Amino acid sequence: QLVESGGGSVQAGGSLRLSCVASEYTLRYCMGCFRQTPGKEREGVAVRDNYGRTTYADSVKGRFTISKDNAKNTLFLQMNNLQPEDSAMYYCAADPRSGGYCYTPLNVYQYNAWGQGTQVTVS
Repeated sequence: QLVESGGGSVQAGGSLRLSCVASEYTLRYCMGCFRQTPGKEREGVAVRDNYGRTTYADSVKGRFTISKDNAKNTLFLQMNNLQPEDSAMYYCAADPRSGGYCYTPLNVYQYNAWGQGTQVTVS
C-alpha cells in the first residue's frame, strides 16, 4: 500500500514536498513518482532504485529531488521552483518485480503498485 500526501496549491517559484509512505519491503523496490493531467497520459517524473540511482524527466531536472528515509518508511519528492506546467495529480508507484532495479525507469507500465494520488496546483 502506498499513501501519498503533501500536495497543495502554491504560486510559481514555490516549493512542495510530497511524501509516499510504504512498507519497509516496498521501499526496497524500484519506486517512482508520476503525474497526470486530465486528457493526458501519465508521465514519469522521478524514480529511485534500491541502490540510490535516480532518474528524472528532463522537465524537472535541477528542480526536483527524489529521496527516501528508511526510518520513516517514506519516499520523498522535493519540488522546487514549481511552475504552472507542474500542476497535476502526482502518484507514487512501485515495481515489486524488478529486484530493486529500475530497468525502464520512467516507463509507467513497469509499475504495478500505485497510490491514490495527491493534487499539486501551481498558479
